[in-house]
Amino acid sequence: MAMQEEIYDVTIIGGGPAGLFAAFYSGMREMKTKIIEYLPYLGGKVPYFYPEKVIRDIGGIVQATGEEVTDQLVQQAMTFDPTIVLGERVVGMQKRADGNFQLMSSNGQVHYSKTVLLATGFGILHSIKLDHPEAIDYEEKSLHYTVRKLADYQDKHVLISGGGNSAVDWALELEGIAKHVTLIHRRDQFKGLESSVTKLKNSRVNVMTPYEIKALHGIDGQIEKVTLRHTEGDDGDIELPIDRLVVNHGFQINLEPITSWGLDMIDGMIAVDSRMQTSMEGVFAIGDIAHYPNKLGLIAGAFNEGPIAVNHAKKIADPKDPVKHLFSTNYAAFTEED
Repeated sequence: MAMQEEIYDVTIIGGGPAGLFAAFYSGMREMKTKIIEYLPYLGGKVPYFYPEKVIRDIGGIVQATGEEVTDQLVQQAMTFDPTIVLGERVVGMQKRADGNFQLMSSNGQVHYSKTVLLATGFGILHSIKLDHPEAIDYEEKSLHYTVRKLADYQDKHVLISGGGNSAVDWALELEGIAKHVTLIHRRDQFKGLESSVTKLKNSRVNVMTPYEIKALHGIDGQIEKVTLRHTEGDDGDIELPIDRLVVNHGFQINLEPITSWGLDMIDGMIAVDSRMQTSMEGVFAIGDIAHYPNKLGLIAGAFNEGPIAVNHAKKIADPKDPVKHLFSTNYAAFTEED
C-alpha cells in the first residue's frame, strides 16, 4: 500500500466549482491544501455535462459557458499551488487518535489531513437513460443526454425530452442554432426557473405537453423519427421527424461510500451546521452535498459556503490563529507584478 504521510491542513474531496473556490480561499488563509478528485480532470460535472451551457447566475459574470467558468475557477484555485490528486476515489475516512484524519483511496493510496472538506456534489452522477430497448443503438450518435458541442445541432431538427432546468435551458440555447426545436414533457407544468419557463413560452420552441417518447425509428445509429404518446386521454400517437434527440430526465445519484462514514444525513445529503461542519468535528461539507435550512442550490451559494468552512477548518488546523475574513482585493498575490 502506497503511503503519503505528509499531513495537510485541509483536504478537499471533490474538484468541482465548490471545491476549487474553497481551495483558493484556503490558500489565502495560508493553509496547506490538497484536492482529491475521482475524475481525471478538475471541474466536476460542469465541463463534462455542460461545457457549452451558458451560466448566468454568478454575480459579476453576465454570462459565460460552463467551460469558461471552469477554466477561470481552475486558474484561480492554482494561485497558491495546492496539491492536486486526480483519478482517485476516496473510499474510507477515519479519525486517528492524534485527531488527524486518514483517507483511503480505492487504488490503495492513503492521505493524511487535519481537516476534511467534502465538496463531492451529489456524488457520482449518471444520466437517467431513456427507458427503451432500442435507445442503446442511437446513444452518442443521434441520442444524447447532454449537449457538449452546440455546432453538432446546427440546422438540425432537435427533440428535447424533459421538464427541468436543463431541458428548458437547452431548448432556449438551441433555438437560435437548430433548424427547429421541439420540447416534450410528460406533465403540463415545468420545473425550471420561472423566468426561463416564461421565456420558453414566448420562444419559437414547439412545446408539447403532456407527451412522452413511445418509440424510436432510424438506421445505423441515426434517428429519423420518433413516435410520441399522449400521456392523458386517447388523443392518438404522433410521429415527428427529427435528427437529434436530447434526453434530460435527471440523474442517478451514488453517494457511496460517504453514507458509511458515520455522518448525519438528511434527504440524501450531509447535515451541516452554521460553520458548514458535519456531525464529525473537523469534517465539513459544502455545495450540493451539504444540507441546512433554507439552502440556496446555486453555484453562487457554494462560493459562500467554502470560505465559511475554510475559516473554521483553519481554527482547527491552527488553533492559535483566530477566524478571519480576508478580502482578495487586498492580497499581495493579485498585484500587477505577480
